[in-house]
Amino acid sequence: MADISYRTHLLPTAGMTPRMALHQAYLATRQTTESLAAPLTPEDQTVQAMPDASPTKWHLAHTSWFFETFLLQPFLPGYTSFNPTYGYLFNSYYDAIGERHPRSQRGLLSRPTVAEVLYYRAEVDTAMADLLAAVEEDGNGPVASLLRLGIHHEQQHQELILTDILNLFARNPLHPAYRPNREVVGSRGASHRSLTWIGFPGGVVQIGHPSPAASSQTSAFAYDNESPRHDVLLRPFRLASRLVTNGEWQAFIDAGGYRRADLWLADGWAAVDSEQWEAPLYWLGTSDGGRRQMTLHGLQELEAEAPVCNVSFYEADAFARWSGKRLPSEAEWEVAAMSASPAGNMLRSGALQPLPAPEPEPGRPPLMQMFGDVWEWTASPYLPYPGYTPASGAVGEYNGKFMCNQMVLRGGSCLTPDEHIRASYRNFFYPYQRWQMSGVRLAEDVE
Repeated sequence: MADISYRTHLLPTAGMTPRMALHQAYLATRQTTESLAAPLTPEDQTVQAMPDASPTKWHLAHTSWFFETFLLQPFLPGYTSFNPTYGYLFNSYYDAIGERHPRSQRGLLSRPTVAEVLYYRAEVDTAMADLLAAVEEDGNGPVASLLRLGIHHEQQHQELILTDILNLFARNPLHPAYRPNREVVGSRGASHRSLTWIGFPGGVVQIGHPSPAASSQTSAFAYDNESPRHDVLLRPFRLASRLVTNGEWQAFIDAGGYRRADLWLADGWAAVDSEQWEAPLYWLGTSDGGRRQMTLHGLQELEAEAPVCNVSFYEADAFARWSGKRLPSEAEWEVAAMSASPAGNMLRSGALQPLPAPEPEPGRPPLMQMFGDVWEWTASPYLPYPGYTPASGAVGEYNGKFMCNQMVLRGGSCLTPDEHIRASYRNFFYPYQRWQMSGVRLAEDVE
C-alpha cells in the first residue's frame, strides 16, 4: 500500500520568483492528489457511494478540467480542449460554462478509464508549464490569481477524495482499509484531557480575511466568502478547551439522546426518525455491547478520548442542548482561534483520523484542537458578510450561490491539507450531512 506523499510548498524559497513558486506549488499539489489516489484500485476509483460523494476518478478529472477551463483555454494562445466531451463530464456546478453530467450519476462513468484520466492530467500539467513560461505577469494578475484559486480548489478535492472513499469503504461489508494502520510519528497518546472553559470578553471585534483573494502572496490567499473584514458585536463568552470526545458522545447515547425529542430541532428530529439515527455515522455495535468505528485504516475499536466525528449539525446542536451548553457562532470561533496554536492534526500528520487532545502549548491559552482533527460545527448559517460581492464570471459561482440553508464549520480536519486552512476559512454543509469529518466544540454565555 503506497504512502501519502504530501508535498505542498506555497511560499517562495530562496532565489525563486513568485511565478516559479506558484509553478512549484501547482506541481506539488498535483502530485499530492495523485499520491492520495495511488492506494486505490481502478475499481475503487470508479464507484460512487452516494449522490453527495464522487468517485476518485471524477475528482482527478474535475480538478484538471478546472485548470483547463479557467486558465488554459482563455490564456494559452492556440490551446485546444484535450477532449471536448470532458467539459460535459467533469463540470461540477458552473452553469455559466454549460450543461453537465448529473452529479448523482458520476459513478456510471466507466469511461474514460482511470488511465485515460491520468493521461489527461499529465497533458494539462504540460500545458500549464507552457502557460507559466509564456505569461508575462510575475506573481500578480489574472493568471496568478486564478492559479492560486485552482491550487486551493484542488486541495479541497484532496480532502474530498478521502472522505468519499471512506464512505464507499464503509458501505462495503469487507470494511477494507484505505491504508493499514501504523504508528504515526507525532501521534498523541490517549490520556484524558480535562475540559476547561476559556473566557473571552466580547465587545466589538473584527472578523474576516484582511486581504482580497488576489493577494500578491500565496500565503495570504482567501476565498471570496471570507471577506470583507467587518465589525461584529459579541457578548462575553466561554469556549471549551477541547473537542467533544467519543466517550462523552456515548454518554449522550446512554442518556437517551437519540430518543428525546425535546433535545432536537424539528428538522433534526425528523431526520432522526426518517434516517433511524442512533449514533454517529460509521459507529457499529459489537456482539458484546461495545463499539467499533469505520476509519480509513479499516474497522477499529472506538477510542473514547478521540474527538467524536461524522455527526450532523442537528446532532451537534442536540448534544450541546443536552450538555446545557450551545454551539459557538462562527465569529466567536474565529476570535478565539486567533489566539490558538495554528498547528494541528491535519493531512501532513498522516494519522488520517482524529486524535485525542494534545498537551496545551506553553505560553498560549489552553485551547486545543482548534485546527485539524475535525471540522467544528458552528451555530452560524452560511450567509454573505456585509458588503460581499461575488467575483465576476463563472468563478463567481464558486461560493456565493450556495449561501442559503447551510451551516458554517470552522478549523479543518485530519484530512485537510495543512496550507489550506486559516482562522477565517468558512466551510459549509447542509445541517443533515454527516459524511464529512465534522465534530463539536461547546460554548457558553458568560452571565
